[in-house]
Amino acid sequence: MTRHELQGRLGLSRATLVERLDTLTRLRVIDTVGHRASSGGRRAALLGADQTSRVAVVAHLGASLATVGVADLRGTVLAVHRERLPLGHEPQHVLPWLLDTARAQLSSLDRFGDLAAVGLAVPGQIDHETGVSLMPPTMQAWRDQSLREVFADGLGVSVQLENDANALAYGEYLAADAPHSTVLGVWIGSGIGAGVVIGGLPHRGATGCAGEIGHIRIEDRDERCSCGLRGCVAALASGTALVRQLRSEGARALPDVLRRVEAGDPHAVSLATDAGRLLGTVLATVVTILNPHRVRVGGEIGSLRPFLAGLAETLGQQAHEVAARGLDVGPAVLGDLAPLVGMAGLAAEHVFSPAAIDEAATRLAKA
Repeated sequence: MTRHELQGRLGLSRATLVERLDTLTRLRVIDTVGHRASSGGRRAALLGADQTSRVAVVAHLGASLATVGVADLRGTVLAVHRERLPLGHEPQHVLPWLLDTARAQLSSLDRFGDLAAVGLAVPGQIDHETGVSLMPPTMQAWRDQSLREVFADGLGVSVQLENDANALAYGEYLAADAPHSTVLGVWIGSGIGAGVVIGGLPHRGATGCAGEIGHIRIEDRDERCSCGLRGCVAALASGTALVRQLRSEGARALPDVLRRVEAGDPHAVSLATDAGRLLGTVLATVVTILNPHRVRVGGEIGSLRPFLAGLAETLGQQAHEVAARGLDVGPAVLGDLAPLVGMAGLAAEHVFSPAAIDEAATRLAKA
């Protein structure tokens, strides 16, 4: 939109408009993004959101893997580092490493001065008022762990927190570039979780546990789950479950399962396919209730071809015929970067929100 078009839309005087645009430019909220085609005179500048001059630290913390990166506010990931973590890892060891890694990335990119926000995706439920991780079933040591305060103090910017399956779903929603679509994201790693984007935003539910499909109980199954209950889907079809099922063959951790399946080991492939089918049965109900446009599957186990094939097969067979008609089921198009892109998008939503801009403008005026 040009300055002239903005003035007509907002009804502001030219002086007021110039003053406000100057403030937004100094805050790096807007920038010149192009020029209108000339009709004989000087081409008018087109103004738009400045999505590239500032960056966010984005991270995805899981039960056995952590990913840390830097992305601009458009969602382009500029740096990324992955680290395998031991099961049962504890905040006092992992949080300092996350902060140190983020600082090193910002320094390497020479973008410390451009940092605008942090976006962190974690499993389980989050208290978004207090910034505390409430109940990550696969990360018991992180229960009631403060997250927002640690990153805000460590990096000096606002911090956005989100469930990792919601972050996956939001990243895939952005990648689809279909503003009115509903996207169901499913993350299968050590555990299982789902997230959904409806109306352009993650849907968290009344108490923040929307999408906890990993703890739906399967009738007549008695395997103990990490949440303390028995017969949960996660106890039967997650990476943790596959490690247990392959333990007699030497599997001790998730990478052992991945290697066996990717190498075509018949037993491992069969177990992964069956796990996908079981989860597909649960997702058939979810799809019938939500009727999404897309289902995107990610995570180290969710990315395995036999698992995804079993899931898609059962989902297509058992979902309501009309809900399944035209349903786009497939792997996350962004791969394992989907949660990072999702968190970059949520960070940008905050940075460009009216409340955040007003707060920044007030600080600028007092400077």
